[in-house]
Amino acid sequence: MSGHAAILIIVIPMLSSFINLLLGLRDKRLCYPFTVAALGVSVFYSFVILNTVISEGTINYRLGGWAPPWGIEYVIDHLNAFIMAIVSFISLAVAIYSNKSIEQELPGKIVYFYTIYLLLVTGLLGITATGDVFNLYVFLEISSLAGYALIAIGRDKAPLASFNYVIMGTIGACFYLLGVGYLYIVTGSLNIADLSKILPELYHSKVVLAAFAFFMVGIAIKIALFPLHVWLPDSYTYAPSAVSVFVASTMTKVGAYAMIRVMFTVFEPRFSIEILPAANILGWVAAAAMVYGCTMAIAQIDLKRALSYILIAEVGYIVMGVSVANRAGFTGAVLHILNDAFMMACLFMTAGAVVYKMGSSNMQNFKGLDKKMPFTAAALTIGAVSMVGVPPTAGFFSKWYLVLGAIEAQKWTFAALLLLSSLLVAVVFFRIIQNIYFAPQDIRIERSEAPLSMLFPIYIMTAGLLLLGLFSGKIISGVIQFTVPGGF
Repeated sequence: MSGHAAILIIVIPMLSSFINLLLGLRDKRLCYPFTVAALGVSVFYSFVILNTVISEGTINYRLGGWAPPWGIEYVIDHLNAFIMAIVSFISLAVAIYSNKSIEQELPGKIVYFYTIYLLLVTGLLGITATGDVFNLYVFLEISSLAGYALIAIGRDKAPLASFNYVIMGTIGACFYLLGVGYLYIVTGSLNIADLSKILPELYHSKVVLAAFAFFMVGIAIKIALFPLHVWLPDSYTYAPSAVSVFVASTMTKVGAYAMIRVMFTVFEPRFSIEILPAANILGWVAAAAMVYGCTMAIAQIDLKRALSYILIAEVGYIVMGVSVANRAGFTGAVLHILNDAFMMACLFMTAGAVVYKMGSSNMQNFKGLDKKMPFTAAALTIGAVSMVGVPPTAGFFSKWYLVLGAIEAQKWTFAALLLLSSLLVAVVFFRIIQNIYFAPQDIRIERSEAPLSMLFPIYIMTAGLLLLGLFSGKIISGVIQFTVPGGF
C-alpha cells in the first residue's frame, strides 16, 4: 500500500467526505469518529511519504498510468512532502478539537461541517501533491469552495464575510487560471516538470511575462498578502472556532507553497530575481505586510480578530524570506511555514476554548482567565511567547533565519522591520497577558476549563512549539535543506 501512498492520501479524505454524509444521515454521532479515523489514516500516509522522500528521493506517481505531459502526475519532493505532513497533522488535531465546539456553535449542521471539512483537507493535500498547474487550480478551487462554505455557516457577520471572500477568491482564481492558459498557449503543456524545461527559452516572451504576473497576483490574493488581504480579517474572525483554527493554520501556508512552486520550479529562480524584479517587489510588499498586520492587531479588542491581523504579518514573514533569495532566508521561510502553522493553531484553539466557555473572545473579558481556565491561559501564553520569537520556542528559530537571510542579502530595512514587527506583536500579547494574570479581580472565580477533547489538541500544539524549537536543527538538516532551490 505504501507504493500508492501519494494517491491514497488524497483519495481517503475525498471518499470519506461522501461516506461521512451517508453515515451522518443515518446517525450524526458517527461523523466525528469517522472523520478522526479517516484523517488519522491520512496522517499515517503523509509520514510514510515523507519518510520515503527522505530515504529514497522524489516520488513520481502517474494517475491512470498515463505518462506526463499528457497524463497528470503527482510529484512529491522534500518541500511538498513536508507541507503535506503539516496539513494532515493539523487537520487531525483540529478534527479532534472540533467535537464540543461544533456541537455548541453548529448544533444542526454537524454532518455538513465534517463533510465539507474533509473536502477542504482533500483540496489542500491535492495542491501540495500535484505536478500539474491546471490540476493545482482544480484543487485550489475545491479547497476555496469548501472554505467559503465553512466560513459562511458561522454566526453574526459570517455569511457577509464569506461573500466578500468569495468575490476576492474568485478574482484570485481567475488570475491564476489566466496564467495557466497563457503558459499553455506558448508551451502546449501543463506539467510542471515539462514547463520548467520549455520556459527558459521563452522568458522574454510578453505572454510568459503576463502569465507570471497573473500567477503572482492570483496567489497573493489567495494567501491574503497585503494589500490584497481585505477578505481575511472578517472571514477568520466570524467563522466557527474550529474553522478559524484550520484555515488560519493551513490555507495561507499551502498558498505560500504554491507561490514557491511557481517562482522556483515552474520558473527558474533567476527569472523572478534577475529577469523580472518580482522578488524585490514581493520583499517590499511583505515588509509592509509585517508592519501593517502587527499595527492593526494592536488596535483590536477581540482575540480572534487580533490573531487574524497577525496572520497577515506572518504571511509577510514567509514571503519576505522567499524574496531575499538566499539559503538562510529561504530556510527561514519554510521553517516558518511549519512554526506558524503550530502557533496559529495553538492560539486560535485557545481563542475557541475561551469562546466555548465564555461566549466571546473579547480581550477585555480575560480578567481572571488564569484562575477560570488555567490550562488554556498557560497555552495561550506559550503560543504568545513563540509568536513574539522568544527562545527556545519555535518562533525564535525561524525568525532568526529570516533575519540572517535579510542581513546576508544586505536588506537592512527588512531586518529592522522584522525586529520591529516582533516588538509590535509583543505589545499585542502583553495587553492580553496583563489582563489574564495581573488585572485586579473583585470576585472569587471558580475554575471551569474547556473539555478534554479541546484541551488535548491545544496541549499537543503547545508541546509542539517547544519541541519544534528544540529540534529545529534536525528538521532543517533532515528536510528543509533539501528544499532550497539550486544557486541559493
